[in-house]
Amino acid sequence: MRDVALAPPSTAPLTGGLADSVFETADRSPTLPVLARRRETSPSVWEEVTAVELRDEVVDLAKGLIASGISPGHRVAIMARTRYEWTVLGYALWTVGAEVVPIHPTASRDQVEWFLKDSGCVAVVVEDEQAVMTVGSVCASLPRLRHVWQLDAGALQELVARGEFIPLATVDSLRRIVLPDSTAVIAYTSGTTGHPLGCALSHRGLASPCDTLLAGWRQTTAPPGEQGSVLAFLPFSHVYGLMIQGVCLRGGLLMGHEPDLDAETLSAALRSFRPTYFYGVPSIFEKIYKNFLRTAQQNGRGALFERAAETARDFAAACERQRLGEGPGPGFDLRLQHALYERTVYRKLRGALGGRARRATSGGSPLNRELSLFYEGIGIYVHDGYGLTETCAGITMQPLGRERSGTVGKALPGTDIRVADDGEILVRGPSVFQGYVGDPAATRAALPAGWLATGDLGRLDPEGYLTITGRKKDVIITSSGKSVAPSLLEHRLRMHPLVHQAVIVGDNRPCVGALITLDPDFLAHWRTGLAMQSDTPSREAREENALREEIARAVAAANSAVSRAESIRVFRVLPGQFDLASGLLTPSMKLRRDRIVQTYAFEIDAMYQARSRPGRLRLPDDLASWDDADNVFR
Repeated sequence: MRDVALAPPSTAPLTGGLADSVFETADRSPTLPVLARRRETSPSVWEEVTAVELRDEVVDLAKGLIASGISPGHRVAIMARTRYEWTVLGYALWTVGAEVVPIHPTASRDQVEWFLKDSGCVAVVVEDEQAVMTVGSVCASLPRLRHVWQLDAGALQELVARGEFIPLATVDSLRRIVLPDSTAVIAYTSGTTGHPLGCALSHRGLASPCDTLLAGWRQTTAPPGEQGSVLAFLPFSHVYGLMIQGVCLRGGLLMGHEPDLDAETLSAALRSFRPTYFYGVPSIFEKIYKNFLRTAQQNGRGALFERAAETARDFAAACERQRLGEGPGPGFDLRLQHALYERTVYRKLRGALGGRARRATSGGSPLNRELSLFYEGIGIYVHDGYGLTETCAGITMQPLGRERSGTVGKALPGTDIRVADDGEILVRGPSVFQGYVGDPAATRAALPAGWLATGDLGRLDPEGYLTITGRKKDVIITSSGKSVAPSLLEHRLRMHPLVHQAVIVGDNRPCVGALITLDPDFLAHWRTGLAMQSDTPSREAREENALREEIARAVAAANSAVSRAESIRVFRVLPGQFDLASGLLTPSMKLRRDRIVQTYAFEIDAMYQARSRPGRLRLPDDLASWDDADNVFR
């Protein structure tokens, strides 16, 4: 092994289950607002739910679950978006000792069947009639399934009514026998190859990163004297969303729910809820940046925004050098420029996120350093962390006062990180999962010598900062034997406003290629600007040529970060998007690479064939045949 970063001791150990925090907060601070839900008659108005009100709702629903035969160890699936009922239901299930199986609401019929069968669920909670039909179509293969409850049909109210005769003492007795090492969640991995694996996550494992983050970073969630607030919008079917929920309810932060990830809806929710802390995945932060740029250009202030963004990055980089003891900090001229843009630009950008957030967290995959510096420069520092399903989400965080953009920070207290000789990141700590359900062989393979083999590649610097360089299984090996980690190229491609998604390909090919999708909102804006410049009959051809040039510039910018042998030499722009409905994205918005390559096999073949030259086919490894990046459009 090499590169070892051992962390300091952890926080106090957990003594019960996750549901205890709801009861303890209600006893300690009964009137503390802990959840907020929209008023039915006015969606922009949020009504607060106090700790004691939440506890009573959880108890009433727990009684209904008991009356329906839900017992400790039973597994119940929740197939719903991020909504108020998800939280109440999840904590009611943990109160009676049941295990939650989160399923994304857009999961396919085959996925739903596998999740419910593999986990042995006795009940499933869905949102609407469409989901009822999906579950109903697979019920014949699910002999253990007893209940299908539909939220939009009043299922929770019916459960509460059913449990009226259950005494409170029964609920308390079940809650008190839940142990820290009892399984709380069966979370399924993305399953890019073969069937998804169910990760058994304990109450202790899920609570550990939440309590550690609260102990060391609570002060970043709100200004002194204010209660922190978070708008939850990422799916609770992914462990990142569950961790955010856990941090809020264990830490007494006010949490609202936004089930719709549509850009306009989410933006309106942020402005009305006004969170003090923001979180997301890199694609969310990229989208927000592009929306800032597009809005500025539409208002004729594109050049002003770009100057302000450059100043923000320069200012943040100078501040970073100062706090790390590597420089004197921003000079007078830079401070003056930054102060000017603070009054004219940055304050308005923060207002688009509600106006109160000064810190944020990014997870799911590494955040581009330039983007991280931009957000820090406008006054919202983004803590880029690292974790995975098998570690109950977060295992690293940026140390306060020593943050370093471009890394995912250092190991959380109580967690140990190593990097093996082949570059794979190994993890050991209290949040590591219990194993894969029904697959002891896969569990043994993932936990060699007590360390979790994450499958991620990275490096630790002498101070313990971890940098993620890619996924072990994603490394591309060209026909000439060159190994290429795709993440850096993909991140840099996505920094271009027109690029929405990018997938690097090239296994057993003579060079690296890229499949690119375009940002529909920015593309429409770009086309409008181009049309204003010319209304001639040749506008369509002119537009296509201009688009080729723009994407070629994006490719050239990405290639500037790598060697010639690793650079993109062919690319194709696809007409659609990689999305959840097509099965090409995971619920955490990660690319399903294997499926994308299979789906677009014809386009990939055509992309490479378009650049091959007669007479050179016997020398596929000769990169002289691939001097210029191809820009094939459909």
